[in-house]
Amino acid sequence: MPSNSEYKELRPPVDPAMPRAEFERWYWPVIDLEQFCDHLAVSKSGRKAELRDRVARAMDGDYETKPTAKNQDDKFAWSNADLTPEPQITGSISFGPNVRRFFKAAIGPKFVCHSEFMDWVRLNTGLTLADAIEAWRVLEERKTDPEFRREIASCNNYLQYLRDLRDANPAVSLSEAKHCWDEKKIRPAAGGVVVYEPSDLRFIKD
Repeated sequence: MPSNSEYKELRPPVDPAMPRAEFERWYWPVIDLEQFCDHLAVSKSGRKAELRDRVARAMDGDYETKPTAKNQDDKFAWSNADLTPEPQITGSISFGPNVRRFFKAAIGPKFVCHSEFMDWVRLNTGLTLADAIEAWRVLEERKTDPEFRREIASCNNYLQYLRDLRDANPAVSLSEAKHCWDEKKIRPAAGGVVVYEPSDLRFIKD
């Protein structure tokens, strides 16, 4: 359980000169990680976890930016290609308007590009868009189970925190849970992960 002194400690401003150990003590939103990248002259591309790792390595003096080798298929133009069910999923797939339009046309207006589906696609490179369509339908069928709860992507710290807090405290409203998140995320968070603890309720009781 955090001590009173830890609760009083607040996240410092972006400072590329801070030691890596200090950087690792805090949750950093993407906008802050991008500022670190700018100051350290490293790429801002990639997902949040990639930015955090890149910043941490740069703080240790590892500025190596060797491009990842990609095969020819990975250059597929997902943003403007005339998509059909046959193309294989590649590591460069994005979920921009073109890809979303394809799935909505293939599945129908009920299609929602939720995080669980996007995670499935990213983890199944080499399969086809037809396979992805079937996977979406399987994921949606599970919602008919009254006990089903959609899995929260590991990168979505915010939603996981809200779920954990409200599971433990059903009487707490969503707005109160969000307030706890806003207060907790600016306080020490080992490894940059904000974890719900019963003592967090002090933020709505104080």
